Amino acid sequence: MRSPRFSLTHWLLVAAVALSALAGAATAGASSQSVIQAVGAENQYANVIAQIGGEYVHVEAVMSNPATDPHEFEASTSVAREIASAQLIVQNGVGYDAFMQQLESASPSAARKVVTVQSLLRLPSSTKNPHLWYKPTTMPTVAKVVAHDLSAMDPSHSSYFATHLRLFDVSMLAVTRAIEEFRANYAGDRVATTEPVADYLLTALGLMNSTPFSFQADIMNGIDPSPEDVATQENLFSTHAVKMFCYNAQVSSPVTVSLRDLAKKSHVPIVAVYETMPTPGYDYQSWMLAEINALAKAIDHDTSTTSLLKHS
Repeated sequence: MRSPRFSLTHWLLVAAVALSALAGAATAGASSQSVIQAVGAENQYANVIAQIGGEYVHVEAVMSNPATDPHEFEASTSVAREIASAQLIVQNGVGYDAFMQQLESASPSAARKVVTVQSLLRLPSSTKNPHLWYKPTTMPTVAKVVAHDLSAMDPSHSSYFATHLRLFDVSMLAVTRAIEEFRANYAGDRVATTEPVADYLLTALGLMNSTPFSFQADIMNGIDPSPEDVATQENLFSTHAVKMFCYNAQVSSPVTVSLRDLAKKSHVPIVAVYETMPTPGYDYQSWMLAEINALAKAIDHDTSTTSLLKHS
């Protein structure tokens, strides 16, 4: 076991100070004017909208349950009503939340602004990994566009939205610095995964994913992986070729459960990763920092983090 080289405390403090300032700004100058109605297809996007819009935006999240499989989500009539009344929508794209387009088409509005993250990042529809919120550059880009769009909808509070954007960017520095520190300490270490959920973050951290992408893609798409890929995964654990196993906490199958049990038996730490932001108790920034901290604990202390859920 290595001596600990990664400390999350400092970066949590940096983020907390910035978010406290953001919360303080949100209480200044409340008015009786109607607020902008907004929807985030995933609750992590809804959270960013809320951080920028503050008291002048009412935000609903479509997918927000970290204990359920997002791929099995079925939109309800209440979701359809939320989308019908929304003035601003942020959705992921890359086929991840295709149901949003269907609901938007069912209640068209020329005044509605729809932000598709795939388009913001200029990614083709053939992009193999749709979990764009794990890219460190994604949310600052989303926040900037949200601030711009909110200002266009409510010019009288443009300075308010601009202030919240600056505070958001400051709080994101904690995530950026934590990634840099982690990469300096652990770049090159190998990991295994069930799906490409956190792959963008793992790459940014300098970690090497030893799981064949064909295995990841099959699990993501609900297909039984090939016996060869399963054998490769099993070998990673039995030979201790990886430092940890990143396990999608929201999706399981007989194959992934079996591999999780083998990892545990082989004393390979397990780290839970999520497709929607764990709630309650997190904002986007603290969620990313918690994932980074869990990865560091796995490397430094052989400690598993099988859940990030906080119970109120």
